[in-house]
Amino acid sequence: MLNKILLTLLLAITATFTFAKDDLPAVSHDGLHLMPDTKLRAVYMKPGTDLSIYDKIALLDTYVAFRKHWQREHNEDENFDQRVSDKDMKEIIDRVSKEFNKEFIKVLSTEGGHPIVKDAGDGVLILRPAIINLDINAPDLMTAGMSRTFVASAGSMTLYLELYDGKTQAIIARIIDPEATDSAGIAQVSNRVSNTAAFDRVVRRWAKILNKHLAQVKN
Repeated sequence: MLNKILLTLLLAITATFTFAKDDLPAVSHDGLHLMPDTKLRAVYMKPGTDLSIYDKIALLDTYVAFRKHWQREHNEDENFDQRVSDKDMKEIIDRVSKEFNKEFIKVLSTEGGHPIVKDAGDGVLILRPAIINLDINAPDLMTAGMSRTFVASAGSMTLYLELYDGKTQAIIARIIDPEATDSAGIAQVSNRVSNTAAFDRVVRRWAKILNKHLAQVKN
């Protein structure tokens, strides 16, 4: 029930961000201000925030939700042995969640030099990530005898990331960014390895952008 409520809230909020950046509200419903000239669709921050004061990061588990009706629409076009079951959906969600956290931690800790901690406190930036509207064009279900599928894009997804102060637990920033995992217009074989590689490229891009904000941004 909690996941359904969270998904409803996320979809309602992100529906606002289907428009061009110029059409977004200057101030969010909870008092965060839209930052200009970012590489992401929308970055909202609390006035007076200085992200450079945080020297540690606590990364919560990533919530994952497919695009509405994705499973039904995918199965309409597939043979019976290649249809996605509820079990397949759960396995994909688990893999996506773990892969996101793995890549995010790799970039933030190795390239950014930020220690990853489990507990909140002074100097801790809490990250609450969600991947929503996940749309996989050709999921690899590891089915025996599965035919080779060629795609120009592995799919698309939207990052919904909230940042909280580890001491006060107050929200200080929100990032929303829809992204397609393309293959530069070149049709490639789609399988678990290629899909994961495409996903990792997008996650690393998000993590690298956040790294720069942690070092530079002051609102």
